[in-house]
Amino acid sequence: MLTFGIEEEFVLLDRATLVPVPIAADIQRGLATFGFGPDIVHSEFLRCQVEYCSPVLMQFDEAAQALWDFRSVLAACAEEYGAVVAGVGTSFMNPVRPMVTENSRYREIAECIGLLASEHYINGLHIHVGVPSREAGIVSLNFLRRWLPTVLAMSANSPYWCGQDTGFSSWRAIQYRRWSTAGCPPEFVDPTDYDQRIQALIGMGITPDEGSISWSARLSARHPTVEVRVADAQLNPSTTLLLALLIRAIVLTSMAHPGTVKPGQDPELLDAALWHAARYGLSAQLVHPLHHSLMPASEAVQSLLDTMQQALEVSGDLAIVTALTEQLLLVGTGPDRQRLAFNTAGQKGLASFLAKAVRSESSAHLPVAGHLGPNDPRPMESDSLS
Repeated sequence: MLTFGIEEEFVLLDRATLVPVPIAADIQRGLATFGFGPDIVHSEFLRCQVEYCSPVLMQFDEAAQALWDFRSVLAACAEEYGAVVAGVGTSFMNPVRPMVTENSRYREIAECIGLLASEHYINGLHIHVGVPSREAGIVSLNFLRRWLPTVLAMSANSPYWCGQDTGFSSWRAIQYRRWSTAGCPPEFVDPTDYDQRIQALIGMGITPDEGSISWSARLSARHPTVEVRVADAQLNPSTTLLLALLIRAIVLTSMAHPGTVKPGQDPELLDAALWHAARYGLSAQLVHPLHHSLMPASEAVQSLLDTMQQALEVSGDLAIVTALTEQLLLVGTGPDRQRLAFNTAGQKGLASFLAKAVRSESSAHLPVAGHLGPNDPRPMESDSLS
């Protein structure tokens, strides 16, 4: 059984305008009074963002409870300031001026990226999976590459930018492509090859240190983990949990038979597949992770589940992952649900939806296999796993 950890980024929005508001420091002080101190809640690049870092986790139930507890307190603290907490990859509106957090590292990055600092209103979900060695981590990274577009499609949750519908499922993924080390990582020979490539990049572009490497998956600079960074921030804890369990299963699968891990796709195919996933999410075809051709999105997702089935059985997660995947395909991904809220009741309706979504499921109300939980939104047309 491999451990995992969850880092969730949230953006704080004005309830009336949905413009980000720089109150993260105030929110963090409020969270500290409930026991969520600086070891759990971190500042992010912008003063309108907070990041939650979970404890090291082993089981679904403890992860569900941890996410629910934090999201509930975070939403309550934000309400005291008339703000909405949103688990979204990009906010609906952006302010004119950047709100860079006051610390030396973020100031250095802001100076380096110029105008990008005023457009970096993006929020992600990072999943860490513990690995026994750096050698195992490299095997996992190489194996993960082909599955990153499918994970991005399942996690896409950023359709809006500057008050407009971008037409994309993950505009965050498109925004992030402008960073010097964004996108799919290369294949690595071994840990030495990885370290040499990292060191060569430091000082170039937006890479002042190892922690600023922005690949969609990497070895963590601080923990003995593989860190998958491809996902948007998530509306609901259930989707966060689904992604965490799936990513752990991918890493576990890579480690079960390390000598049989085949090389990943060609880099140009993976790059195109990531762009395609950002554009369409699960609403159209995806690049199949094994056949390298366009297939219905449901087939790509089913291929992911089939390939990781043994690992999911070993971890005891197969039933809940199947149920949560069925839920995702039935009710729609984040862009589907955000657009439904906005098209139904405008900006006010979207604000209300975001406020409810961040803590809409208690750990006791998550679905069991084959059944949706009681707080799920109105189902939308979608592919099924059958």
